[in-house]
Amino acid sequence: MTISRLLTGSLLVAPLLYLAADSTYAVQGWDSGLAGVLHVLGAIGYGFVVLKVVSWLSPESSLATAVLLTGLIGMAGNVAYGFESIHMSLGDTQLVDQPGAANLIKPLGLFFPLSFALIAVALWQLDHRWQAVLLLVAIACWPIAHIGNIAAVAIPANVALVVALGSLALGSREPIRLPAATGKV
Repeated sequence: MTISRLLTGSLLVAPLLYLAADSTYAVQGWDSGLAGVLHVLGAIGYGFVVLKVVSWLSPESSLATAVLLTGLIGMAGNVAYGFESIHMSLGDTQLVDQPGAANLIKPLGLFFPLSFALIAVALWQLDHRWQAVLLLVAIACWPIAHIGNIAAVAIPANVALVVALGSLALGSREPIRLPAATGKV
């Protein structure tokens, strides 16, 4: 397997894993250990999605830098929330409601939707307009669904992510890297 295939595959695998996680949360509750495991794996997969999108952008662009920075921080926060569910399934204390050092999970988690809003901007610049719009709508629903633990919002948002990102993995036209000389960010 090549790096390109791994990263391209993540465009489909990551949102499918996260759809499975949120579907499991919907059925078993937001403290499901199984959903937490799927959540962690999906969050890691989304880290690879970030790397794929960055590979389409000019390495000198500020957008590529912003996607990479927010994406990897967001992945860390997203993984942390998955482990939060695993901890809760074992009867442990919910970190998100604790003071002090446990507060780190909150800002890290917010970097995930921020990074995907930036990915939507990148997709728009790469002329994948409908995917960009669908991704932006889905990721706007993300904090509502996951902060409020609302499965009726989380599931459709994840389906939208599967369609938007999966179409890039399965489509015949992969975005071409933007050259630095185009003036695009």
